Amino acid sequence: MNHDWLFAACATPDPDCRAQALARQAQLTKPPGSLGALEALAVRLATLQRSARPNVDRVWISVFAADHGVADEGVSAFPQAVTGEMLRNFADGGAAISVLARALGATLEVVNLGTVNDPGEIKSVRRAVIATASANICMHAAMTPSQLQQAMAAGADSIAAARAAQAQLFVGGEMGIANTTSATALACALLGTPAIELAGAGTGLDDAGIARKAAVVERALQRHVAATTPLEQLRCLGGFEIAALTGAYIAAAQAGLPVLVDGFITTAAALAAVRINPGVRDWLLFAHRSHERGHACLLHALHADPLLQLGLRLGEASGAAAAVPLLRLACALHAGMATFAQAGVSTA
Repeated sequence: MNHDWLFAACATPDPDCRAQALARQAQLTKPPGSLGALEALAVRLATLQRSARPNVDRVWISVFAADHGVADEGVSAFPQAVTGEMLRNFADGGAAISVLARALGATLEVVNLGTVNDPGEIKSVRRAVIATASANICMHAAMTPSQLQQAMAAGADSIAAARAAQAQLFVGGEMGIANTTSATALACALLGTPAIELAGAGTGLDDAGIARKAAVVERALQRHVAATTPLEQLRCLGGFEIAALTGAYIAAAQAGLPVLVDGFITTAAALAAVRINPGVRDWLLFAHRSHERGHACLLHALHADPLLQLGLRLGEASGAAAAVPLLRLACALHAGMATFAQAGVSTA
């Protein structure tokens, strides 16, 4: 598989459904605009789902897991063994996203793209192993061209599965020790921003740890200064799970499947996806503003107004999962409220 599919046209949101949804909102028994972002969400989902009465009953969550060679630089508070161990925790239902997916009645897919301590076959984990880890970005490109293709194709495979399940919303998540370092490097390259402005605590670094991470990111940026296209920046500075997310977002937009973006790492992947294929932006909703330092810069670059701000920085798609009930409530209000005519209520 080559990269040609990445540049294919994205689906087009339906302006007629948008007009119908706006007209319905104007007739509901409330002052215009009084439900704020909930109104805008309903209209946006109607436009993307090509339905005057949208809903998000069927939610598909894919969590992509992979290890990173840059962990060798001491940029994480947790040992690299955690990535492989968490795969089993996801499968056993003990991780935060496992609990949230159950509570939402969402489908949770976990994808193993390659970990240093490979847990082997796990019944409910899809194996799409590329290598034990991406390369150390301070010394080498994170991925070979072939590895990048494999990772992005793994993301597209998840969208194919979500579509087969008739999902109405796609949520991407990630797990990988040191992946905030890779995501920070990618974000810095995409935004042209110094590392010290974006590097954050990740899994819980102190100030000295953050300074060390920023120095590592700066070394990586200098090493790959010749990577000037978003695809090359992704290949050189990202990781398998970040590339899978990027591929998933592009494939979802091409398929006309709305996406709810999680936190810092997934937003770095979303920016890469939009830079590769600008049509992706129409299909992205943003769940929350992460506590991770660089997230606000990424959201600003994407002109994104997230739904929640809860101080979250876990990843795993947990913030996006927490926002799904808001989308469901927006749809319920849109479909279930009476119009002024139905209720016999006087209009303004």
